[in-house]
Amino acid sequence: MDKIYRAEVIGSLQRPPYLIEARAAAREGKLDPAEFRKIEDRAIDEALAFQERLGLDVVTDGEMRRIIFTEPLTGILDGVAPAGTMRLHWRRKEGDTRKEREMRPPFFAAVEKIRRKRFLARDEFAYAKTRTKKPLKVTIPSPTIALPIWSPEHSRAAYPDPLALLPDLTDILREEIRELAALGCKYIQFDAPELTWLADDERLAELATIHPKLSEWMRNEGIEALNSLATVPGVTFGLHMCRGNSQGYWLSEAPWDALSKQIFRRATNIDVFLLEYDDWRSGSFEPLRDLPDGKVAVLGLISTKREEVEPADAIIGRIDEASRYYPRQQLALSPQCGFAPQPDDNVISAASQEAKLRLVAEIAHRIWS
Repeated sequence: MDKIYRAEVIGSLQRPPYLIEARAAAREGKLDPAEFRKIEDRAIDEALAFQERLGLDVVTDGEMRRIIFTEPLTGILDGVAPAGTMRLHWRRKEGDTRKEREMRPPFFAAVEKIRRKRFLARDEFAYAKTRTKKPLKVTIPSPTIALPIWSPEHSRAAYPDPLALLPDLTDILREEIRELAALGCKYIQFDAPELTWLADDERLAELATIHPKLSEWMRNEGIEALNSLATVPGVTFGLHMCRGNSQGYWLSEAPWDALSKQIFRRATNIDVFLLEYDDWRSGSFEPLRDLPDGKVAVLGLISTKREEVEPADAIIGRIDEASRYYPRQQLALSPQCGFAPQPDDNVISAASQEAKLRLVAEIAHRIWS
C-alpha cells in the first residue's frame, strides 16, 4: 500500500435518531422511498463531516444505509429464505461476574442457488466519494461469513455441503469488488468476525452442528477464497476481525495466539490487519510476530463496548508494548469494532463515541507525525 492510515475507523457509526425513526416509517410504508433516501444522504453527509472534523486519516459512510453491517441477506441475495431461528449465546464480564444472554435471531438458509439481487457497497461508495476529500474506505463481508446459511435440512438440493456454496459467495463478492475498483475505490475492508470462532470451543461446536467439516473449510478454503478476492491492482485490502459486538456482549473469547498461524500467515494478500485488542480476550501482542513482513497491524485498543474513555498514556504504553513484536512504523490505531454494527447496538453515548474517535486521531498523530 502506498500510504499507512495511522488513525483508522472500523466502519459503522451510531445512527442519528432521525434516521432510525425514518427507517421505521419507511418500513411501515409511511415514508416515500425518495424522501427516505434524502434522509440517509443527510446522515452520511454528517457522518463524513464528523470524521473529518475529528482528524481521522480515513473515513467511512458510517454504514448509514445498512440495517446491519452485512445488510440483511434477503436484501442482497436471491436464493435464501427464512428457516426458523439461530440460537446464539452472547457473553460479557461485569467485574468478576460472567453474564450471558441467549439470542434467537431469524435464520436464513440457502434454499436454491444464490444470486446477487443488488450490490451492497457500490452505490454507497458512489455517493460518499462525492461528499468527502478524505480517503474513503468501504466495508464488505468476508466470503466465509455467510457459510452458516447452509442448512442440512434446507440447502442440500442446491448445495450438497457448505463448501459447494463458497464459490458462489466468492463470485458475488468478486463482482462487487470489481465494481468498486472501477468507481475509484482504493481501500476495501473485509469484515470477518466469524474467523475468531475457529479457536473458541463453544463456537466450534455450533459450526459442527451445521457440518462437521465447516470450521476446517473456513480456515482452509475460506482463507484461500479471501486471498483470491484481494488481488485487484491499486486497491488496499484490509481484514477486520473481532469477537462479536452486540450491546457490549461478545460471541468469542479466542486470543490471537490461537489464531495467528491459522490466519495471519495464510491471508497473504491482505495488506492491513485490523485487530481487536481492547480487553483480556485478545491475549498478548506476541502473535503480531506471525504477521508477514510489510503488512500493517491496526491495533483496536479503543473499546466501543464501554462508556469510559481510555487514558491516552495507557494507550500509548500499549502501542509501545506492541512495537516490541512488530515494527512501530507498520502499526496504526483504531477502535476495536464499529460503534453500531446494528442500529440498536449503542451502549455508549454519542459524546463518548466522539471522544474516543478524537482520541484515536490525537494519539496516532502524536506518535507517527
